[in-house]
Amino acid sequence: MGTKLTGKLQRGRNKRVINHQGYGLKTNQQAMASEYTVHLSKDKKLKKLIEQNGVFTLKKQKNVCTWLCASIMSQQLSAKVADVIYKRFLNLYQGIEPTPEQIIATPPETLRSIGLSNAKVSYVQNVARFTVEQGMDHRKLHKMNDEEVIEYLTQIKGVGRWTVEMLLIFALRRENVFAIDDLGIQNAMIALYKLDRTDKKQFREDMLRVAQKWSPYRSYACMYLWRYKDNAPPLKKT
Repeated sequence: MGTKLTGKLQRGRNKRVINHQGYGLKTNQQAMASEYTVHLSKDKKLKKLIEQNGVFTLKKQKNVCTWLCASIMSQQLSAKVADVIYKRFLNLYQGIEPTPEQIIATPPETLRSIGLSNAKVSYVQNVARFTVEQGMDHRKLHKMNDEEVIEYLTQIKGVGRWTVEMLLIFALRRENVFAIDDLGIQNAMIALYKLDRTDKKQFREDMLRVAQKWSPYRSYACMYLWRYKDNAPPLKKT
């Protein structure tokens, strides 16, 4: 069951809105039955958010390449516009998720016609080409730890660390990812834990110190922090 969250996520000067599958919400009555909620509830700040929002679940996405392409397409767009463009994208392939080979074979002008910028056309085809030439299936990525996946996929021009961190959480179901550069996470931690971002180095150290106690479930902690005052990106089924 997908849950759509309202709000925009901004990183640095760029607003990035991303669509995901697999962000499920169970009932509040089930919250304390979850192993990770028991662990995270040791933090009184998170315990309150857990009680308010219930239990989140993650599931793996079959087509990592398409998920990453959709993520790139949605950046700097509202959820509504991103939905429209992604549907247009699928319609180029009779409403079915295309293979990487099909994406590569699609003329750039055709991709631009659905509302993609020149840069996004290039980035989407970069992802497809990398998938064909290097591989991006679950079997390959499963052998890598989180940092290795980040290093591997950020080789692709147009794919940054934050994008891969979102992929780790929402497509690969990695449970211990801490998106330290995410502005929504930063804002929530400033408000909840009284952190100060004046000194950027100290701020990052303070964030890591607080987040250390959430391990090995930092991905779920991020999901609760995103729910704090609608700091989350809109998440929905693609």
